[in-house]
Amino acid sequence: MHSQNTSRELDSLPSFLAMYLGLWTVALQAAVVFASPLTDPTVQLDSATVTGTLSKGVSSFLGIPFAKPPTGDRRFRLPEPIDPYSTSFSATSMGPACPQQPAKLPILTGLPAEVANAVEGSIFQVLFPDDEDCLTINIIKPADATPTSELPVVAWIFGGGFEVGSTQMYDGKGIVERSISLGQPVIYVSMNYRVTAFGFLASKEVKEAGVGNLGLQDQREALRWIQKYIGAFGGDPTKVTIWGESSGAISVSLQMLADGGDTKGLFRAAFMQSGSPIPVGDITNGQKYYDALVQETGCAGSSDTLSCLRTVPFATLKAAINESPGIFAYQSLNLAWLPRTDGVFLSDTPQKLVQQGKVAKIPIVSGDCDDEGTLFSLSTLNVTTESQIRTYVKTEFLPTISDADLDTLLKAYPEDPLQGSPYDTGIFNILSFQFKRVASVLGDAVFQAPRRFLLSNLSGKQKIWSFLSKRGKSLPFLGAFHATDLLNVYGGGELADYLIRFATNLDPNGSGSTSWPEYTTASPTLLTFVDSIFFPVQITHDTYRKDAMDALTKITLENPV
Repeated sequence: MHSQNTSRELDSLPSFLAMYLGLWTVALQAAVVFASPLTDPTVQLDSATVTGTLSKGVSSFLGIPFAKPPTGDRRFRLPEPIDPYSTSFSATSMGPACPQQPAKLPILTGLPAEVANAVEGSIFQVLFPDDEDCLTINIIKPADATPTSELPVVAWIFGGGFEVGSTQMYDGKGIVERSISLGQPVIYVSMNYRVTAFGFLASKEVKEAGVGNLGLQDQREALRWIQKYIGAFGGDPTKVTIWGESSGAISVSLQMLADGGDTKGLFRAAFMQSGSPIPVGDITNGQKYYDALVQETGCAGSSDTLSCLRTVPFATLKAAINESPGIFAYQSLNLAWLPRTDGVFLSDTPQKLVQQGKVAKIPIVSGDCDDEGTLFSLSTLNVTTESQIRTYVKTEFLPTISDADLDTLLKAYPEDPLQGSPYDTGIFNILSFQFKRVASVLGDAVFQAPRRFLLSNLSGKQKIWSFLSKRGKSLPFLGAFHATDLLNVYGGGELADYLIRFATNLDPNGSGSTSWPEYTTASPTLLTFVDSIFFPVQITHDTYRKDAMDALTKITLENPV
């Protein structure tokens, strides 16, 4: 069955790309559309009757508020639990996204059309109707699940660079349908959370007020809601797996670090696609972005700038936020808005917490795409010489790096295109003289090296499985770029089966799939998805670029952004 799926994906590159972009096209249909049922499903929440929709044996309850609206004086404050539901309502469409920041694309002239289309159709160019009143949750379940079913739950946290993203991007109905066909039914939950400055404002003022990392706090509140209400839908609150991709996976990893690694009973397992504890520093590192907002919104003269920002008209504040660097800005993955150490949600820098062992001791799956950095290197094509890349790293990516460490970094990641990303493509894909080199540094610094660092620190303490997605390698310049593995889970690929079994049994293995060995430092095995009709899933080892990643990890530990 899996070989047939892979064969369809690999008929041609345009076919692969069409399927990938089609995933977003389907998601952009305002809300998930279902066939009109004869009898609408209902569920009882407190004293309210909530009405959903039914299609093909799956019931959906969409856009349910899980926290009080973070508007007015609640802006830039911790989420507040929703009051008990007392009025019946329909839950038939997803709620609006939290306020988004448009991604300003780099100039793409000269690139092949399929590459430009891939970038323009990527997650970072998808914007949705947004609103400050956005904290809603969606539940998709087998239609026959009852409050006594006690089914496992997968709680999806979307990605988008902490700047964009919405639950509307993903139709979890396919996951539930697949789980039913496997005989291991699960309930799919997805949540909105605040992004951009609304969710990740950072400064000394924010730190003093204890209101940092609000997007992570929103996710935490949604997980508390699941504990309280998922039983009404047929879910088991003791069997929750948190799952995310990109910044969603980073969020999952940081949920594992909260409260010193105490899950508070909110989840029992974690599944991460392209995201691990990242090398970020103190929340005051975002001061310059906070100060810019204060200046641009007219709050500079206020004695309490944070309180002033709560009173700024939404349109004015959002316009100011949109002027901050986006994910495709020149500084790329050194993001303006992202989680940072706040002393409340994160008691120390994420990677130091990993070293201290303050990580939830739960089964995990963590994997990456092979060419994580290519998509984010398109904004640096003017970096073409050794001198320019030195300047770029020191001024844009790792501002506190020493000259000695910079020498070490550039020696570990040489200009040699044979060693650059897209990997294993030889002398091809040299978009600029430093493109493949920059792509290798960015991909390893933010994705690959943090994953390996996390797994090496957790090895022997808990069950671990890891994967590598190499599908789509033939796409010019981008290769197996960031987010292409989403097709393998939301597009009906093998990874969906592994996810479902992992959520059900705390082990991704099962009949009909390639056996997936556990990951340890002694045997760092990877389940690797490749472009092959006959052998689409292979076992490889997580030893590539070892010396380079070791050097890079040491540098980023000492120079968190």
